[in-house]
Parts: sequence; structure tokens; C-alpha cells
Amino acid sequence: MTDLARTPLYELHVELGAKMVPFAGYAMPVQYPMGVLKEHLHTRSAAGLFDVSHMGQAMLSGPSWEAVAEAFEALVPMDVLGLDDGRQRYGLFTNDAGGIEDDLMFARRGDELLVVVNAACKAADFARMRAGLPDEIAVTELADRALIALQGPAAAVVIEDLDPAASDMRFMDVADLSLCGHAVWASRSGYTGEDGFEISIPADEAETLVRSLLTQRDVAPIGLGARDSLRLEAGLCLYGHDIDAMTGPVEAGLSWAVQRVRRPGGARAGGYPGADVIAEALAQGVARQRVGLRPEGRAPMREGVQLFDAEEGGAQVGTVTSGGYGPSVEGPVAMGYVTAPHAAVGTRVWGEVRGKRLPVDVAALPFVPANFKR
Repeated sequence: MTDLARTPLYELHVELGAKMVPFAGYAMPVQYPMGVLKEHLHTRSAAGLFDVSHMGQAMLSGPSWEAVAEAFEALVPMDVLGLDDGRQRYGLFTNDAGGIEDDLMFARRGDELLVVVNAACKAADFARMRAGLPDEIAVTELADRALIALQGPAAAVVIEDLDPAASDMRFMDVADLSLCGHAVWASRSGYTGEDGFEISIPADEAETLVRSLLTQRDVAPIGLGARDSLRLEAGLCLYGHDIDAMTGPVEAGLSWAVQRVRRPGGARAGGYPGADVIAEALAQGVARQRVGLRPEGRAPMREGVQLFDAEEGGAQVGTVTSGGYGPSVEGPVAMGYVTAPHAAVGTRVWGEVRGKRLPVDVAALPFVPANFKR
């Protein structure tokens, strides 16, 4: 643990009794004394506060918004140029084989683009942007900013009481807010399937703001354990598990993220790494698909469990990529990839756990309905 990086909230986590574990090169809280199950349910019913400062933040700037947006479109299959000021979008860095190098969020702030990437990939992502963007586009790593998330049905009440301007924000809006005297950048988004906000703040102000938020009614600190079960119930991908450099957007069920203007026939089709491969997948379909999985009984099926088309013998038809217990659905849930003929909701397959094959049904995603503010 002594060799791990620390977020600006490390000392506060220890003070709050968090169990600290290594994650993406950082010492991060996996749970607090409340425990993972109660932290999960608290976020679904009230408001959970997460430290996500390990993630990478960078600002892209250039001679104009058009220059920044057009340059960034050479790296992602998303419509960046059409992004309105004060709006955010989900994106993917792709490679020449059509695989996903990382998933990310990007938001327009005036003529600049704020990019937030995964912790384990941020060094590679910053290098990718610097190498792949023209010299006129500056990539400024925001290492002096922390990132926190307040998620759950009570999150809006808390944030709107502190700054009424937040009430005008809808899902994927971004805005400058004032919270407890701190000027922050906020987006109405998150990684739990619940309504909530992700808040970027100068690192040296983060602890003061978090302490203030924790005094608010219904707010409790939440660790990585519940963050994982919440995102799994919400059907959201975890990079390095459900998606990776060998996985394309279409098989991952992320075709919706590739806007029409970037698809074949669109005004700015292609022009990003792997464009031809992804275009073919969009047109012809794929051999495997990411699906939801509901194991029968109470035993979770975790990452790496192989899926078969018969209880005995038969052929392997897929693999679990994420799995565990879903506290909100009161049973095991999982995601994984299966061959296209087995991807229909209701299809029964068998997962091999400790040498025994157990029944599991393909299920619709998400397992818990999204509660975003539209």
C-alpha cells in the first residue's frame, strides 16, 4: 500500500474507517463500516458519495471549438462537433482493429473539451491524445483537480439546496455550480444508474467540500465494492472486463454511442481508428454479443465462468465478464458474451462453476431501471 498513489481524500477515507485496497495504482476505499450491501442499498434509496479522483481529467483547447471538435473526432467514433455547449457525451477510444482502448466521458465547456478517462488507462490516453491531435490542440492534464460523485434519488435534493441552478440540469448537462462556497464543474451523470452528479473540484478544496456534503441528510460515503455492484445492476461496462482492446462497440452493445453522422452515409462518416471494421460490424452484425445473465439460485457466477449450450457435453457458447450478487434484485446478476444465436432474452445456457454446470438465463439489461433525469 505504501507504493500506491493517493487521492486528495485518502486521509479522510482512513478517518472514516474505510478498508483501503489497491485499485488502478491507487489506494482506494473498497468499503466503509456500513458494509458493501448496505452502501449499495443506501445509494439506491438516498445518496451515496464516491471518491473517483483516481480517474484522469484533461482539458483540450485550440484556436476554436470547431478545431478542437474536429481534431478529437479523429480519435473517437462520436459526434463531437455537434455537441452543444454545456452538454456531455459518452465516448470510446478505438484502435485500428475496431477494438476499444478505453471508454470515456467528454463535455463541451465553451470552446474547450473536458475529457474524463479511466484510471488504469489515463497515462496511455493522455499519450494517445497528444500523439493523435495536431499541434494546435493543447492537451492539459488536470492533475490538480479531484473528482467526486454524489449518486442516488436524494442527490438532487442535496445539490439543488446548495445551488438552485442545479435544478435546471438534465441528464448529461454540465454546469458551473457553487457548493458550500466552492466553485465546481458539475455534470448530471454517474456510474450507478441513479440520478446524480459528478463534481470536479480543485484538489486542495476537495476534503472540505466532502466533509460538508457528508453532514447533509441522507449522504453516506460509498466504496468501490458497492460502486461495482451498482454499475453491474445498471448494465454498465467496466473497462478491462466487459470491454477491452479486443472488443468492438457493436458486440459490446454500444452501437448507440456511435452517432448517425459518424456512420456510413453520415456527413462525417469514418476518419477514426478502426472505422472500416466498425462500419462492417454495424452493417453485417457480429458473432457474439454482450448480454445480461441471471443465474438460477443464489450462487453468483463471476468473471471467467464459461457458458455452455447444454448441461452435459455440448459446446462453449460464451464467458461471464462481470458477476456478483445484486442487492437491489436480491439475487445473482452477471454480464458476459455469448454467440449471437444464444443472445435472445430468455435463452438458457449453463455456467460451469467448480466443475458443475448450473443454469443461467440470458436477461435484458439493465437489471434495475435507470433513474436519470430526462
